Amino acid sequence: MAGSELTFAWSGSDRNGRATQGEINAPSVAIAKAQLRRQGINAKRVRKKSRPLFGTGKAIVPADIAVFTRQLATMTRAGVPMVQSMDIVMDGTEKPLMKDLVRQIRNDVSGGAPVATSLAKHSKFFDELYCSLISAGETSGTLEVMLDRIAVYKEKSEALKATIKKALTYPVATLIVAIVVTGILLINVVPQFASTFESFGSELPAFTQFVVTLSEGAQQWWLLIGAGLITFIFSFKRLRATNRKFASAVDASMLKAPIFGTIVQDAIVARYARTLSTTFAAGVPLVEALDATATAAGNAVYTRAIKQIRNDVTSGMSLLQATRASGLFPMFLLQMTSIGEESGTLDEMLGKVADQYEMQVDNAVDSMSSLIEPMIMSILGILIGGLMIAMYLPIFLLGSVM
Repeated sequence: MAGSELTFAWSGSDRNGRATQGEINAPSVAIAKAQLRRQGINAKRVRKKSRPLFGTGKAIVPADIAVFTRQLATMTRAGVPMVQSMDIVMDGTEKPLMKDLVRQIRNDVSGGAPVATSLAKHSKFFDELYCSLISAGETSGTLEVMLDRIAVYKEKSEALKATIKKALTYPVATLIVAIVVTGILLINVVPQFASTFESFGSELPAFTQFVVTLSEGAQQWWLLIGAGLITFIFSFKRLRATNRKFASAVDASMLKAPIFGTIVQDAIVARYARTLSTTFAAGVPLVEALDATATAAGNAVYTRAIKQIRNDVTSGMSLLQATRASGLFPMFLLQMTSIGEESGTLDEMLGKVADQYEMQVDNAVDSMSSLIEPMIMSILGILIGGLMIAMYLPIFLLGSVM
């Protein structure tokens, strides 16, 4: 949605005279009414909808699109008409933004627009691959089959993302807690001990003096340190989103990271195989399927490699030769690609590769979580315990002297 657009709540009747209502985004009331007329809506009331002070808090996420796709696939396979299917999905959706999105798509479809065209208007949620597959399904008369394939693809993709997120959440959360606890100790607790140490009138142990100096620095510069940390995080994210060379360097370093790099590579291979299998099974030409796969790779290094595979295939090389030449894909994928090309079951073989590597990612994340947990607890113990020892060390030394 453009920054100049507003949200309008409307009520009126559709082409069949049935009462209906909803929301629409437009720059003005007049344009909103014009858009509704094009959708076959006779709007009796259109008013600007006030925005919540702190937002809705229920933004549409990819998991919502996966659920939406699965619901449509189930109902269309059961023979329910598309407009009626969307009515059912809309009624069962609790998120206001998702309900409004489905309502807009439903209104376009009921007005005679193809499903793919209606979805393409919302490219933020339905990418080019999604719309292309829906269009192919509508053209071939196999929309219910295509919806099912997209639903499986979305579900597998979201499950893979959730697995990777699971691998990151615990270490990151623990690191944040460790930083906060350490900061509180340095700023609030250590100064209390430091004032007590001044009354001893003797030189502090080197370790204790180091912690006291660190505390003094934290008290003086904590605001600047916090602001610098936040600035670094936002700058890093923005630079990665806008600077291609920086993003490539970050993606390359992620692939080389100990332990986690292997999980990232397996996840990319699984995503590559799943995307290529889905698009190829849908009848998308191999070159176009590789284009979609490159976009979905999620890593600049592999995106470049897949684009080069596409170029090699375009110039006459087989998929196996082009994939082997990239030097980035495992032998199992190459073997299954060879079998798939020879037997004409490339989509099935790549689907098996995707299943295998998705399972490997699941197992690797479980193993890594079991390994990381005691390591993190040890680091926290050393960090917090070290601060406590530094504070009590002068007291222990004073007791031994007396």
